[in-house]
Amino acid sequence: MTTTRPDKVNAADAAPNRRRGGDIRVTLSPKTVGSTSGFGGVLYLEPGEFVTEHYHPYSEEFVHVVAGRLEMALDGQCVPLGPGDSLLVPIGVRHRLVNTGAERAQAVFHLSPLAPRPDLGHVDTEQLVAPGEPAPEVGQAG
Repeated sequence: MTTTRPDKVNAADAAPNRRRGGDIRVTLSPKTVGSTSGFGGVLYLEPGEFVTEHYHPYSEEFVHVVAGRLEMALDGQCVPLGPGDSLLVPIGVRHRLVNTGAERAQAVFHLSPLAPRPDLGHVDTEQLVAPGEPAPEVGQAG
């Protein structure tokens, strides 16, 4: 019999990362809970804030909007998103997320599978908002 323990992480306890814009918090990852198939967390964007364009050469990304109005550009094609909407970003597709609403937006994200190494997981195609800030610490499956 396998014994499991809950691997619970509160978003308030996750370090905010602003490298690509907004407030991105990785909650569940190889580093935080020892996950082996992917990582995820929450993202907050103030009105007009955005996450810079990038793509994932090894992972698809799942985004679910909890609050606010967002627009995701997928290879330049804009997709409006609101509360309750979920979107799949396929592997290799350039994407950029913008808060188009008048209130703070919140979304939940998950990427899977993991890249062979964390530094290979994102390819930036737009100048970073905070290039001096390190990338979110995801960790590597062991």
